[in-house]
Amino acid sequence: MPKDISIKELRENLSSIADRVEKGESYRVIRRSKPSFFIMSIESEIPEEGWETVVDFTDGGKTKGVRIEEVMKEMKKILK
Repeated sequence: MPKDISIKELRENLSSIADRVEKGESYRVIRRSKPSFFIMSIESEIPEEGWETVVDFTDGGKTKGVRIEEVMKEMKKILK
């Protein structure tokens, strides 16, 4: 279960929170008294009330990123 954290606390402690996330902790960020988004490790399970990855645009370790043609091709698949 993710821990609740305010957006102010996130801003003030981003580096240490990032370290904790890399060790497996997850956070639900509260903004204006409402849950706004989750912070979790890429390897973490997605919370039940959360989201799912539809397309992964990471470049697999390349240094040049992903070509726009590849992005558009994946977007067209989603929109069909």
